[in-house]
Amino acid sequence: MRRRTGFLKMGLLMAAASAGCSTAPHAADSAPAPTPMAAPKPASAPVSAVTVSPGEVRLSPGPFTDRVRLNGIRLEGASVRGTLAIISDISDVLALEVHAAFYDTTGHVVGAGTFQHADAEPGGGAHAPNPDGIPFTITASPADAPISAAVLSIPVLVNE
Repeated sequence: MRRRTGFLKMGLLMAAASAGCSTAPHAADSAPAPTPMAAPKPASAPVSAVTVSPGEVRLSPGPFTDRVRLNGIRLEGASVRGTLAIISDISDVLALEVHAAFYDTTGHVVGAGTFQHADAEPGGGAHAPNPDGIPFTITASPADAPISAAVLSIPVLVNE
């Protein structure tokens, strides 16, 4: 009787193990379901003409302008220089892009440039964020354009 029970148990285990198992692929298993992802936004082109005063540098309103403070912003030849600090909290800036559109005395765009910052500490060590901000310089391309003013925008800002 014991032997018969052992065969019966073995048969039931084998049947249970093979139930629902198939070597043929199911349609749902053959390809992963698409995951919806937001497409990256392309950088917006600078406005072709604006009203600006000679030597003016201003920040265009955007999604991050309420989180930053710009200090010492000045136009020096074909470059804009200054410092950007986070005011919403005190944390490391992981990624930052500042775009500049450069304009001539008539308010027409004559060049553009970008500053990029990525916080990557060698060895992954912890460090304190710079409360004074991140110094930046953006040079117009082409650099020989007759520049009179600049308008800045911040399309990327990621902080902890």
